[in-house]
Amino acid sequence: MNAQSQKVSERVGQLFQADVNGIAKHIEEPARAYFGGSHGLLDDTEITEISFELEHLFGEFLGCEDPLSTESPAYEALQGFFVNLAKKILSRGGDIDNLVRYTQSLQRALIAAVEEVNDIPFTRSRSVLAFVSERFTELMLVIFRTYLNQKDATIQAQEDELREKATPITEIWQGVIALPLIGTLDSSRAMLIMDSLLNRIANHKVKVVVMDLTGVGSIDSQVSHHLIHMVRAVKLMGAEAVLTGISPEIARALTQLEIDLGEVRTRSNLADGLSDAFQHIGVKVVPIDGS
Repeated sequence: MNAQSQKVSERVGQLFQADVNGIAKHIEEPARAYFGGSHGLLDDTEITEISFELEHLFGEFLGCEDPLSTESPAYEALQGFFVNLAKKILSRGGDIDNLVRYTQSLQRALIAAVEEVNDIPFTRSRSVLAFVSERFTELMLVIFRTYLNQKDATIQAQEDELREKATPITEIWQGVIALPLIGTLDSSRAMLIMDSLLNRIANHKVKVVVMDLTGVGSIDSQVSHHLIHMVRAVKLMGAEAVLTGISPEIARALTQLEIDLGEVRTRSNLADGLSDAFQHIGVKVVPIDGS
């Protein structure tokens, strides 16, 4: 090891032994700049709290048995802090830009703060800057992963909500519900519909379910089987299922797929299906004038 590398190694070692008590007040500024004020993402109390938490976490990390390891409990705790912070900022309307700029600014503020507290010129040491930069790069990757996970979760929740709203289950009469199916009926949507339908049957003492396929453009073998399973599940729950609005295209597809509809009650349109449902529960609908 030459003199220069020995000097660099000693400086990094000094960083690991550095005193971090008192750096909290120095590292508040990045949080105020990107989360406070007009951003409205964190209030003054929260900014002070996260700064003191960071002071403690950085102290634990730099003073741990192996600060070069990214698998130490101290470093994992630091990662956990940034994951939780990212979730909080994103849930309050912040974006990835706020988080990245904060992390970059925090990196510079941290080195300067430790330097000032210990009166050691860490900012002049390439090895110290490289070590801190490497660790903060990994922390930013943690933030990006959290952002992507949050984004995926939000998109999934929106898709689930749209699917649920796109398949309204309507009570037509006491004991009779209508389920109009519209658009593409894929496997995931079919499973979602089945869950909602069976829960509705169990909770509202449903006797007849009228499933209208008028708005379904096409159907494949997998969806056909889901549809038959749905009908069978309705029967197992003690209710009757009536399929209405089967188009010629869907009828041909079901025939070509050799789907057995022998046990399924079908009617040409929704009106006939509702009439069948009312008859099943002993209800007769007549014009007001009695004709």
